[in-house]
Amino acid sequence: MRAVVQRVTSARVTVDGRVTGEIGAGLLVLLGVEQGDGPSDVQYIAAKVRDLRIFTDDAGKMNVSVLDRQGSVLVVSQFTLSGDARNGRRPSFATAAPPPIARPLYEDVMRELKASGLHVEAGEFQAMMQVALINDGPVTILLDSRKTF
Repeated sequence: MRAVVQRVTSARVTVDGRVTGEIGAGLLVLLGVEQGDGPSDVQYIAAKVRDLRIFTDDAGKMNVSVLDRQGSVLVVSQFTLSGDARNGRRPSFATAAPPPIARPLYEDVMRELKASGLHVEAGEFQAMMQVALINDGPVTILLDSRKTF
C-alpha cells in the first residue's frame, strides 16, 4: 500500500461538480492499494498517517502529528500510485489491486483513522475526481507499507 501524504492548509475533492470531501488544516492522503495488501498494510499506513510528526511545534520544529493538532484528514483513492513507468512511456498498473479488493482496504484505512479520533473526509472510490489543495510548506511524504522506497 502506498500513500502520498501532504500537509495542507485546505483541500477539497469534487466529482461532477459536487464536493465529496473537504478539510481545512490537516493532511491530504492519496492512497494506492496494491495486490497482496491486507490488514497489516492498513495498520501500517493508518498509524503512519496518524502519528507522522510533520506539523511544527512552538519552536518551529516538525514535532507535532495531525492527531496532536486535532486536524483533519482527506483520503483519496488513487490506483495510479501503483504505476510502474520504468519500461516504455506508458505506466503499467499491473500491481494495483482490483476494485473488489482495493475498496474495502481503502475504507479500512479511513475507519482506522476515524477510530483514532481524527475527522476524516473522503473522495469517491473509482470516480474521476478533481483534487484542489494548498500544500503547506510544502511538506509531502511518501509512504509504502512494503518499504520499497
